[in-house]
Amino acid sequence: MKDEQTQAGGEVIEVLAPAKINLTLHVTGQREDGYHLLDSLVMFADLGDRITVRAADDTSLEIIGPMAEKTPHGTDNLVLRAADLMGVTAHITLDKHLPIAAGIGGGSSDAAATLRALSQLSGRDIPEDVLSLGADTRVCCAATHGAARMSGIGDKVVGAPGLPELHAVLVNPNVPCETARVYRNLKNRENAAMPDELPQDCDAAELIGWLTGQRNDLQEAAIEAEPVIAQIFAALEVTPGCLLTRMSGSGATCFGLYADAETAASAAGRLHQTHPGWWVSAARLNTPA
Repeated sequence: MKDEQTQAGGEVIEVLAPAKINLTLHVTGQREDGYHLLDSLVMFADLGDRITVRAADDTSLEIIGPMAEKTPHGTDNLVLRAADLMGVTAHITLDKHLPIAAGIGGGSSDAAATLRALSQLSGRDIPEDVLSLGADTRVCCAATHGAARMSGIGDKVVGAPGLPELHAVLVNPNVPCETARVYRNLKNRENAAMPDELPQDCDAAELIGWLTGQRNDLQEAAIEAEPVIAQIFAALEVTPGCLLTRMSGSGATCFGLYADAETAASAAGRLHQTHPGWWVSAARLNTPA
């Protein structure tokens, strides 16, 4: 996944902010301060938003793209908060394609891409502590390195090497799913983590077989919050060649996994026809850098 492009002698930097897909999401506990403990295997898609930065005396943010109108434009936008954390002034353009509050790390990935772009522009290192930008931001900062295991409150990220490329269809009903509401619906906050040893040097069929024994512990709580998620599962499960369905993050985006790109593309086309109001996209996960 070639996600970074430098233009005009290094003065303009363009970076992909890829969709983050939680292949698993195990909720393993809750701290006294309310933060939940997670254990998640994360891959990144070959699609997402795009961040472009160029040097400027003051920081400004321009938001374009099909999801621009639904995206926060004020100081709550994580892109501006990332620029402030870096201490670098720039004109930033966010080309927004991913749905909002969708469980695929859109805001966090935008923030991480901003950090990477401003680091290239300024030569400054990305700060070690980025949790102020959200629990997913640290793993999104590692997007260019491939799959990763995220645990704790998102502060522990280690690479997950030796995993294959996967072919997926991502589906979101264009309905935001509030993370706090999903966690309020969660019945059990003490669940088993993934095995200590993750699969390695396996093919796609082996990995998908392993994933069938794992979970997203937020699925039932998310369906309670947004019942349309159950409709997404029902629609994905009947597409020819679908090997596994699961929700990413706290929803409402769900995904199906397929044996090859052609089968995934056919499934995406079918879902576009049957549910024209949904956001549907075929994607490759864990694509080579």
